[in-house]
Amino acid sequence: MNLAYIGLGSNLSDPEKQIHQAIRQIKLFKNSHIARISSLYFSRPMGPQDQPDYMNAVLALQTTLSPIELLDELQAVENNTGRIRKADRWGARILDLDILLYDQLIIDSERLTIPHYGLKQREFVLLPLAEITQQLMLPDGDNVAILAKNIEANGLKIHSQLN
Repeated sequence: MNLAYIGLGSNLSDPEKQIHQAIRQIKLFKNSHIARISSLYFSRPMGPQDQPDYMNAVLALQTTLSPIELLDELQAVENNTGRIRKADRWGARILDLDILLYDQLIIDSERLTIPHYGLKQREFVLLPLAEITQQLMLPDGDNVAILAKNIEANGLKIHSQLN
């Protein structure tokens, strides 16, 4: 089994419901098991501020799916919610599912970048990630707990437990 960390985010169409539905669908992935789920957090939008706040969470997934197979499954979940990929990278979205880490792999391809390129700069990723795995070391040797301790919270706050 491999261990992947997935970031979940939504700020449209009842975000809490979207994240709960995404988790239910991820639980159905073949040869996969959700090991841990962070709390659900409120966060400010990263891009244009004229959009609703986000809800974010991170989950740890034990899986035998390859990174690309996992990406395909996650994008299918996004598509099932009605997500439409647009050029507006930082705009509002029904559901955003990102592979943050996959074991200690480093992947830089046209379709997939692991570790996720914004992992170290995003409080809405680092803080939920540190909540579920204090000891995790990134492929470059950085400790997630130390990164989380040193990042500005930027208004991030816990909304509720997902477990």
